[in-house]
Amino acid sequence: MMNNIKTKNWLSRSILIIISILISAVVYNLFLLPLSLVTGGTSGIATITHYLYDMDPALIILVLSLACCIFSFMYLGKERTAGTLLATILYPIMVKVTADFSTKFVLDTSDILLVVLFAGVLNGVANGLMYKSGYSNGGLPIISQILYEKYQISIAKTSMIMNIIIVCIGGLFFGTTNVLYAIIYLYINNIVMDRVLLGISTNKAFYIMTKKEEEIKDYIINSLHHTVTTFNVKGGFLEDKRKVILTVIPSSEYYKLTEGIKEIDPEAFYVATDSYQVEGAK
Repeated sequence: MMNNIKTKNWLSRSILIIISILISAVVYNLFLLPLSLVTGGTSGIATITHYLYDMDPALIILVLSLACCIFSFMYLGKERTAGTLLATILYPIMVKVTADFSTKFVLDTSDILLVVLFAGVLNGVANGLMYKSGYSNGGLPIISQILYEKYQISIAKTSMIMNIIIVCIGGLFFGTTNVLYAIIYLYINNIVMDRVLLGISTNKAFYIMTKKEEEIKDYIINSLHHTVTTFNVKGGFLEDKRKVILTVIPSSEYYKLTEGIKEIDPEAFYVATDSYQVEGAK
């Protein structure tokens, strides 16, 4: 039975990454390359070399990605490199296969902002699907992982610095407006990717510390009709022991709870966070 589950998981993950890579390749050839939009990574470098030296973007992406894979094998090991191999090989192939899309599907790019927004949404979906599949897209992020392993330099910082450098180099050749559009694209891409990975939060989790514990619990249980959990905590400064009330409510009842807390105990301390998944509670 476990083998059947593993086989199904592997098959579904493989289909997911193939679809995500295909979407990314179409976005690159249909939107980014025709607009000379340099958005970082190996694709950004491929866009620059294509317009400067008329080099095949798919070839540049393949060479750079393979080089990063070799470094990954040398410094991160075989197991961590294996997760990047599929995307490393498949993405440049998809870029090559979809290279003629821009001639077959001619888009009206008079409203560049609309095109950039749409491209950001599509690629955000693709990246979200890829990370959901458990695979990595490889490329330059491997360098960030190596720097973290060897020198404990933040992956987020090095990735951001590398992408900023590539985007700015693109700006030197294609103008500052290109850089602004690239920033918008990356911002939309990241927002959509997070939504695909985490989903849209329909609940709020509340952590409440109050001197009127019973009254607030009664309000949540009997007025809002939600369950609560209490647990003991210890303050970090005064080291005094307190109780925290935890409850998860629909986002639509956020203001009902916050106003109720203020009414019962104006001095109560509470933290509200997005809750993306709630299971097991009745």
